[in-house]
Amino acid sequence: MRRVGFTQLELMVVLIVCALLTTLAVPRVARLRDASSVRAAMTDLGAAFATARQAAVTRRATVALVFDTAHGVVRVSSSGETLLRRSLRASYSVSLGANRDSAVYDPRGLGYGVSNLSVTVRRGSFVDTLTMSRLGRTSW
Repeated sequence: MRRVGFTQLELMVVLIVCALLTTLAVPRVARLRDASSVRAAMTDLGAAFATARQAAVTRRATVALVFDTAHGVVRVSSSGETLLRRSLRASYSVSLGANRDSAVYDPRGLGYGVSNLSVTVRRGSFVDTLTMSRLGRTSW
């Protein structure tokens, strides 16, 4: 009588090949996850800068972006009122670093008292930097 099926050796070879492929794929997937989290956080951070600049022009008042790097929070406020609050650490599991604790836009939408502010967003080995020029323009 003939039995149809796989031998134990064949099953072991398939499992070893699957384990090798998984070992090669996991680090790449982790890097992709880190990169997409940092990019999403940078988009959110850029939107916060744009919101602050637009609010300054619209309200004809100074608007400040305050960076809480310890908690990974960016807050946009004007005259003591919080206009926007983004917790990048909670949303994207990233860490923030900045060379200043805040940036201010004047009523014309120009950066006030800032010369080349840099905000870095990091997750794992992936890092991206947003810079704000003296005129209030941002790039990343």
